[in-house]
Parts: sequence; structure tokens; C-alpha cells
Amino acid sequence: MNQPLPILMRGTGSYLPDEILDNSYFESLVDTSDEWIVTRTGIRERRRAAPDETTSTMGALAARRALEDAGMGVEQIDAIVCGTATGDHAFPATAAFIQSHLGAKNVMSYDVAGACAGFVLACSSAAGLLMMGMARNVLVVGAECLTRFSDPMDRTTTILFGDGAGAAVLSRTNLETDRGILFQELGTAGEKADLIRLPGGGSKMPYSEQTLAERGQYLHMKGREVFKFAVVKMSKLIDNALKKLEIVPDDLAMVIPHQSNLRIIESVRERLDLPWEKFAVNIDRYGNTSAASIPVALDEARRAGRLKEGDLALMVAIGAGLTWGTLVIRL
Repeated sequence: MNQPLPILMRGTGSYLPDEILDNSYFESLVDTSDEWIVTRTGIRERRRAAPDETTSTMGALAARRALEDAGMGVEQIDAIVCGTATGDHAFPATAAFIQSHLGAKNVMSYDVAGACAGFVLACSSAAGLLMMGMARNVLVVGAECLTRFSDPMDRTTTILFGDGAGAAVLSRTNLETDRGILFQELGTAGEKADLIRLPGGGSKMPYSEQTLAERGQYLHMKGREVFKFAVVKMSKLIDNALKKLEIVPDDLAMVIPHQSNLRIIESVRERLDLPWEKFAVNIDRYGNTSAASIPVALDEARRAGRLKEGDLALMVAIGAGLTWGTLVIRL
């Protein structure tokens, strides 16, 4: 097995809004039913941010919990990297607002726009800062407010998404240890970038009456094509990580996949021939929370005692772009 990067995950935290939207909520909006949604996605509930909540306020709450779990103060953080596709504004970075909410001073803060793969990409970016000596402790956040970008008239997408945030503190250590990041893989199939996109609001399609008439303010997704790509690619990514590390699936304490669709997770589980107990799954309760799904599931697993120090965890995600990321870490 490879020598790990000396980067420790000191703590994790998460935040989910209070309001719960169960599947019956959507029956009055579009032609759907609880059975239709559960059968095709595995989703039963999702959370919706309150009117006064934003991606940054949720991210800051998750971040505070991660810092508390790590036993650290905000003054010890050197950088904040936020994975999000639904920032407070087009610019500046949502990480800058998280920094402000936390009261952090003189901290480099920036976003990574990897959508569902955002947290894994943000962790990889944070690892680069740590290994280059640019930071000692980095706060990594995955946060989304997707319900505000979901078309309430499109039954194929509006049922999928929920709001929430997760965070982790990554730190460089000088101590000899077998813990740390063992494997990373990132990539993008840019030729498929149009499969998941938010058409309006950018330089290509600024907001206008026409943009709004075409519902360009909402997320557009070609779900069937994304599903096919994700099933094949996610399995290949996990196979590659196992091969590079010269380990078998049973060596993993937990697989933490992005929560996009329960059927995708099930296909990966069957391929690895692992029990459900080794998978972190929260899509039934929270829906697809994009960049927040992996850190939320990670935090829940740690706090429930399903993941402990020394355990080997594999995180894998595919997001808009189509961008992907895999990270294997010994906690």
C-alpha cells in the first residue's frame, strides 16, 4: 500500500435545515407519487433551507461543528475551501462569506465548482495547500442550497434535491503515522458538460426576459444519460483505487458515495460484493445534496461510531462537468 500523505482529518461537522419535504409535497406540484419517487431514486424526504438561510450560513454552521469536533478554534485555520454549485452569489466566493460568518481573519478562502464532486475536489485542493506548506490547517466545506435552483414544474429534477452542508478539518502532521490520504483521482469529461447545467446567469446566457421564459434560472439535467455514465464510471473509479492501493473491497471500513440515486449506489455495492453496513447512505432522508452529501454522510458515520480512527474510507463522486473525484483516507 502507498505511503499516505501526512494529512489528518481532525474533525467533521454537518448541518441540515429543519424543514422536511416528504414525497407527498410534490404530488400537488407535478404528476408523481411516493411510490414513483422511491422506486426510481430511493428518496423519501429532503430538507429545505429557511428563507433566511443561505449556502454560506449553512456551511458556516457545519464548519463550526467540525472545528468543535477537532478541538480547534477558528484562529487556527489558515484556509477555507468550499465545494458548491449554489453559492450565495455568482461572486465573490461563498467561502469568503463563510469566513466572515466564522469571524476568521487573514485566511485564504475560495470555492471549487465541482457540483456533486465538489467536496472531494475541495479536499484534494486542500491537500495541495497542506503539502506545499501554504497552510497547516484547512477547513473544507461542501454546502448546497439546491431547492432554490430546482424547477418546480419538472418532475424529473424537482424531486431529487435537498439543502444542507458538511465540513471537515484537514491538518498537516509532522509525526510518523500510517494515517492520511492514500489515494486521489480527479477528472472531467468536458464533452458531456451539457448533461447537468444551470443555463442562466452566466456570460453565455445573462438573465433576461427570454432566459426566464425558457426557465434558464433552474437546473437542467439529462438524467438518463447521467445515470448510465455514473453507474459505469463510479465502479471503474473504485476498481482503480483498489488496484492502485493493492487492497480488496473488504479492506475498506466504509464506502461513502455521492448520494445521487439509490440504484446507482446499489449497483456499485453489488459489484464490490460488500454488505450495506459498509456503505454510508442518507439519500432516503436528505435527497441529493450535491457537494454536501459526502461530508454529511461522513460526519454522521463518525458520530454514530461506524467510522473510527484508523479506519479506511473511500469517497467517490461524479458531478456536473462531468467531473469526478475519488479519495481514500485512513482516518
